[in-house]
Amino acid sequence: MKKIHLLLLKAFIRPFFVTFFIVMFILLMLFLFKYVDDLIGKGFEWYVILELMYYASAANVSMALPLSILLSSIMTFGTLGENYELVAIKSAGVSLQKAMTPLFVLIIFLAIGSFLFSDYMLPKANLKYGSLLWDITNKKLSFLIKPGVFNNSIPGYSIRVDKKGDDGVSLYDVMIYDHTSTSGVPKIILAREGTMSSNDQYLFLKLKDGVRYEESGGRNSYGNPRQELTRMRFKETDQKFDISSFNMNRTDEQFFRNNTAMLNLKGLTKKGDSLNRDLDSLNKFAALNVSSYYKQNNYTKGYSKVKTAPKPIKSTLLATIPEADRLASVQAAMDMATSVKQVTSSRISEYEDKIKNITKVELEYQRKFTLAASCLLLFFIGAPLGAIIRKGGLGLPVVMAIIFFLIYHIIATVSEKSATTGSLRPFFGMWLAIFVLSPLGAFLTYKATVDSVLFDLDYFKQLTAKILRKKES
Repeated sequence: MKKIHLLLLKAFIRPFFVTFFIVMFILLMLFLFKYVDDLIGKGFEWYVILELMYYASAANVSMALPLSILLSSIMTFGTLGENYELVAIKSAGVSLQKAMTPLFVLIIFLAIGSFLFSDYMLPKANLKYGSLLWDITNKKLSFLIKPGVFNNSIPGYSIRVDKKGDDGVSLYDVMIYDHTSTSGVPKIILAREGTMSSNDQYLFLKLKDGVRYEESGGRNSYGNPRQELTRMRFKETDQKFDISSFNMNRTDEQFFRNNTAMLNLKGLTKKGDSLNRDLDSLNKFAALNVSSYYKQNNYTKGYSKVKTAPKPIKSTLLATIPEADRLASVQAAMDMATSVKQVTSSRISEYEDKIKNITKVELEYQRKFTLAASCLLLFFIGAPLGAIIRKGGLGLPVVMAIIFFLIYHIIATVSEKSATTGSLRPFFGMWLAIFVLSPLGAFLTYKATVDSVLFDLDYFKQLTAKILRKKES
């Protein structure tokens, strides 16, 4: 390998890793901002949040990898052009295509690796991420006793303390409302002080120097509306509260395994075949049910060998029926039409769900390939663009990379949504952005190869003047 190839590889790899980890960090911060309400105040261990971020980072590779390739390629060739190293390379007889060859080979390996990642590792990461996020978002808020605030987290109880000790377990001026009684009248417990302890199943409050109030019906309650108040003073008592529902129980991952985003190519093909078979069965069953309402399919067709000529109807069909039987015929036809409508309407929602699931499977199937193709496309946009603008660093290259990536991302998102709604076929929905931007990549590569500016105003002026002269002549 030539030294110039090693120079280009070193100049590309360094900004690639830097931009990749920067983009991953930004995407993880956006993820934390999105789910901050589900993560804060639930008493999770640090390693649970770290595990969730690790699985979420795998899902962000599909956005971080193409963007980092685009940005690093612009920075690499922009820096080479700014330092006149690209001019020296061309003056040595090495064309831009030959200079891009080692980087092109590297991008091919990255594209193959991204395809293998999206087919083997990403489904497993999505499975872990989806099941863990489900458990986190469905976990109840952790039991936190704050001074001066009634806490209703434990079902059937309202607890309030005026002050908490510095040790975090000492409580002062405790008030507990017990709403678990079937009579509807709460029991009240007041205590001067207490201590708090807990395990995975129960919360224990050891109360001291207090009183317990309880209301109940009188002993001779028949015809006597008065109630009986019981007051019990205590020096020390224990209260136990069930907090097992506050613990996070991990859900079995098998419940999420059949999700579309958690399948590889083989699983997607199998699921697509199953959905198509179910759709065919649904259509056949619906057609069989509807056909039973047509008399010619049940009584006439196949049961008579008599051949008669068709009888033309010159007037309306209703006029051929005797007048005495017209009302009954119309009523029977309306009843039959209503029955057909009920039979078909009950199948429409199921049919639409099947179509949506099939579309999702096809979109996810194509997504496995578009990630690799987007890496190649954005490289052929970024490398010649950097050679044309001849600016390195994190200034203009970052702006240009964000602009082109936003164009790609907007087209890909809109086309995917259109495919989801049925406006586009799933294949075109996933590949439309690549088809649209591929001519742009070819145009930029041609401009960089012939050392032409991006938009030559003199050329367009001469072309316009030439067209005008032809029109005048």
